[in-house]
Amino acid sequence: MSQPEAWLGGPVEGISAALQPVAHSFVQVQRDLEQIVPLIEPQELWVSPGGAASLGFHLQHVAGATDRLLTYARGEQLQEAQMEWLRCEGTIRQGATPMDLLELVVQQLARAMTQLRNTPDSVLDEPRYVGRKRLPATVRGLLYHAGEHATRHTGQIITTARIVRALGGR
Repeated sequence: MSQPEAWLGGPVEGISAALQPVAHSFVQVQRDLEQIVPLIEPQELWVSPGGAASLGFHLQHVAGATDRLLTYARGEQLQEAQMEWLRCEGTIRQGATPMDLLELVVQQLARAMTQLRNTPDSVLDEPRYVGRKRLPATVRGLLYHAGEHATRHTGQIITTARIVRALGGR
């Protein structure tokens, strides 16, 4: 029998009740990716069916966007290495396998869960600023968006993988 979705599995230990929806999102993302990514063939990683974003892009983007959103939630601005990662999302990384990209996502999700555990409720509504334009947000908003954003791209990975497979990896 398959596992229930993460949000039906009870609280994630060590994480505030206020951040449980975010934690459940990250747990579900990891579960879903650990099921689908091993089925992706290396030649399918960079296929863009109908001009849609490739599986490789989505995997890179889940890791990179989660990192960036959590950086802003800490009240920090992006470092040059993060900007470079953003510029290269979607770029074919020679020799990178689907499992290599999954490992990057899993590592980032582990850092995200640590950050959730270390985020006190007292800071959730503190203001934060995003990007060079310093667009207003809050810690809570950034964390929630990180969870929903990762979930959305994971859904795209699942769908795109099925389409690429149906097209024979073309």
